[in-house]
Amino acid sequence: MALAQKFIVADDHPLFRAALTQALRQVASQVDIVEADTMEATVDAVTRHPDVDLILLDLHMPGAHGFSGLIQLRGQMPDIPVAVVSGSEEVSVVRRSIDYGASGFIPKSASLDVIAGAISEIIDGEIWLPPEMAAALGESNEEETKFAEAIASLTPQQFRVLNMLTEGMLNKQIAYDLNVSEATIKAHVTAILRKLGVHSRTQAVIAAQKLEVDPPKVDSN
Repeated sequence: MALAQKFIVADDHPLFRAALTQALRQVASQVDIVEADTMEATVDAVTRHPDVDLILLDLHMPGAHGFSGLIQLRGQMPDIPVAVVSGSEEVSVVRRSIDYGASGFIPKSASLDVIAGAISEIIDGEIWLPPEMAAALGESNEEETKFAEAIASLTPQQFRVLNMLTEGMLNKQIAYDLNVSEATIKAHVTAILRKLGVHSRTQAVIAAQKLEVDPPKVDSN
């Protein structure tokens, strides 16, 4: 009997998780699907399922902070492919997704058949992009790639601390939330500054804000 292929579907919208699940069932006869609706739940799912074949990741989940979730997953689990599935379909977002290690970019506006075909190619080791965008992307950005490597070098706890810094939290607040000493948080902050090549918390926050992605535009008509 063939083993089921395992997927993590990370999106905070239940209806779209259901749509992705339907697309996955078109790709493989046997699928094992793990759902997550926050970045924390996604990281937990990956930790519990290191044998997963593919992660389908929305950029706008709670706790994701734009590209930070993608970079976190690529840094911690470099052998697991991650496909970004997003409603933010600007060429710059697609380009940065690939620069930050995604194995493909699937627009949420795509049909189920297109999504299924994209997933199939990514599983086969291809990097899939919407055909109309592929020609417009150009060369990868070396600066973006270096920054992604710096972010990916952060430990999971350092990553949490950086996200909390971007939310304006003080060391003592972060220490309380993470149930560690304030001295431990100071050590994490020092390590974050060193890895990102910056000299202050403010510079670290500004650097992290590069990872933000504007939410998808909603048609009001």
